[in-house]
This record gives sequence, structure tokens and C-alpha cells, in this order.
Amino acid sequence: MHNIYGNLGARKDPMKKDIHPKYYPEATVSCACGHTFKAGSTLPEMKVEICDHCHPFYTGKERLLDTAGRIEKFKARRLKAEATRSDKKMRGSLHEPQKGANKK
Repeated sequence: MHNIYGNLGARKDPMKKDIHPKYYPEATVSCACGHTFKAGSTLPEMKVEICDHCHPFYTGKERLLDTAGRIEKFKARRLKAEATRSDKKMRGSLHEPQKGANKK
């Protein structure tokens, strides 16, 4: 079959020889949690830190890691901003001229 890209159906050599890495269709993947499974890869064995058996998104056990106290810092900034906002409202109401004060 001919089209704008040439004769696609008649390709005899789909890949060049001796330039592609060896492919292992049954490579062993080992996770840090102890789970192992087979997958296709260019490496015969792989070690990974997290897999679908221990990843919080897939297990439903999402944990919030807050090692630097980021949540507490955020809450403190938010409280400070709310306090500043309410102080500005209070100061603004004290300095606003009362109705009819400037009339002569």
C-alpha cells in the first residue's frame, strides 16, 4: 500500500541492526517494600523505591509529610494576615470623618 510516507506495508527491516539495547521482556522489578513483579525493560533487574502496592495514592493511605513545619508556618502567616487585616479595618474606622463633621 502506497501513501505519502512510502510503502509502509513492505518494510523488511523495522530496526537497524546492532544499535538498540537488548530488551528483556521478563525483567524482574523489586520494590523497597518487598513486592516483586515482571515488566519489559532494557535492564534484566531493577530496584525501585515505591510501587503500586506501597504508594499512598494507590493504597488509599495518604500521609502528610511535614518535616519542616510548613503547615504550622502557613497557619501562623494566615493568622498574622487576618490580624493585620482586622487592625486595618479598626484603624480605618477610627480615622474616618463622621457624617456632617466638616460642614460649616
